[in-house]
Amino acid sequence: MAAQDVLGQTARLASSSALLQVLFRVVTFGLNAFTLRYLSRELIGVVNVRLTLLYSTVVFLAREAFRRACLSGSAKRNWTKTINLLWLTVPLGVFWSLILGLVWLHLLEVPDPSVVPHYQAGVVAFGLSAIIELLGEPFWVLAQAHLFVRLKVIAESLSVVSKCILTVTLVILYPHWGLYIFSLAQLLYVSVLVMCYVIYFVMFLGSPEATKKSFPVARVKALLPSFVEDETFVNWKEARLTWSFFKQSFLKQILTEGERYVMTFLNVLNFGDQGVYDIVNNLGSLVARFIFLPIEESFYVFFAKVLERGKTVKDQKQDDVAMAANVLELLLKLVLLIGLTITVFGYAYSQLALDIYGGSMLSSGTGPDLLRCYSLYVLFLAVNGVTECFTSALMCKEEVDRYNFVMLALSFIFLCISYFLTHWYGSVGFILANCFNMGIRIAHSTHYIHHYFRESIHRPLSGLLPSPALLLVYTLSAVVTAFSEVLFCCDKGWMARLIHISTGALCLAATLVTMFCTETKLIHFVRSQ
Repeated sequence: MAAQDVLGQTARLASSSALLQVLFRVVTFGLNAFTLRYLSRELIGVVNVRLTLLYSTVVFLAREAFRRACLSGSAKRNWTKTINLLWLTVPLGVFWSLILGLVWLHLLEVPDPSVVPHYQAGVVAFGLSAIIELLGEPFWVLAQAHLFVRLKVIAESLSVVSKCILTVTLVILYPHWGLYIFSLAQLLYVSVLVMCYVIYFVMFLGSPEATKKSFPVARVKALLPSFVEDETFVNWKEARLTWSFFKQSFLKQILTEGERYVMTFLNVLNFGDQGVYDIVNNLGSLVARFIFLPIEESFYVFFAKVLERGKTVKDQKQDDVAMAANVLELLLKLVLLIGLTITVFGYAYSQLALDIYGGSMLSSGTGPDLLRCYSLYVLFLAVNGVTECFTSALMCKEEVDRYNFVMLALSFIFLCISYFLTHWYGSVGFILANCFNMGIRIAHSTHYIHHYFRESIHRPLSGLLPSPALLLVYTLSAVVTAFSEVLFCCDKGWMARLIHISTGALCLAATLVTMFCTETKLIHFVRSQ
């Protein structure tokens, strides 16, 4: 396959994956809003935090290393040995399901059966769902290696839709079933996912299309484990690579799901607070997923192409340096203003948003404070995304290795700080710990950018300084909307709420007008690009 074809198909695969992530977030967002009306927040906390953590841990530990090893290098390989290696994910999944299932059942706090019924059945079902999903691993890797874009989109879309339809139906008809609802929905999700891949390959293998593409597997039987005479069962080079990746993935899983592990094993939050935290986290992360992540991913490619990695600013083409510095400055200004807008208006409208989204169950407890803090965290996310995007595109291998070590240390510090802050401030402590973590990462990245451009005339970090007039409007908007919330929100009827919303709309309009008048360079950049 030509390099240009690989690039085109990879781009389509990446785009499809991004769209699927958006779909999953929107579906989760809507499903949470619906189930909140029928189920307790304790039940949602157990499902979204504890049981989902069991499932994701088993799946990640059983397959992540195999995926990375078997997708490394060319698609041209001895696929019989690769498929044999991939089938080892199933017994490994059974092992982790049994070990972690016993931990979840006997070592962790068991929810009150009157509030969260059928917990034991939920643990068994989510552990079993992980094993079922691993049965499709050889099919998934084969499809991914040959860039079967449409198959992935159809399989994951059908499984998500099936899960949602069953969940909504059971929640309406049998809300007293408790965890049975989510257990059945999870089992349906993985079953549909695996069956889509199996059915596709049963129809594809041996077809004229497979022959035309010279597909390396000719029969469905070849997708099962098989011994070859006078040859080893697996490719030992791939097996050793898998072991190397496994040692990395074990730590990566702990750091990726750090908050959930702290919640699950240290009992710093009750199940109700865990449920509220997960809902607010999903709600707040929508902005980061929809706006900041596409900017970060797209402009990483831009910086990596315009400037050469590992070279100083003097050794680069000066026209390219000027263009990169200008784009970086404007990107920083753009995400800063988006983040400031969310922080300022998020403070005064968090309670109203949660009241509309989840009713009094979300808006009367810690939910509003959580979302207010998350609005501040979005500002940190915005700036960190762009600064790390630039540094990741320019750092040489030695700098990347040093940065990975720094990140590892920061992750452990984050877990410790999360534990202490959560003891002092409840679930808000997790978000404060995230803000601290992001602040340190921003400091590291801005130091790198300042050092990189110090021998040039360009100062892209000036993008982090909005105009004084705009800062004044932001400050006034924050004060006015805060007073409006005290006077009109959220238990004084819909007319008072409309006044509060109208006040915010006027303040936002004033902010945007000031932005258009003072940040003309940024407005031109956004319009032209």
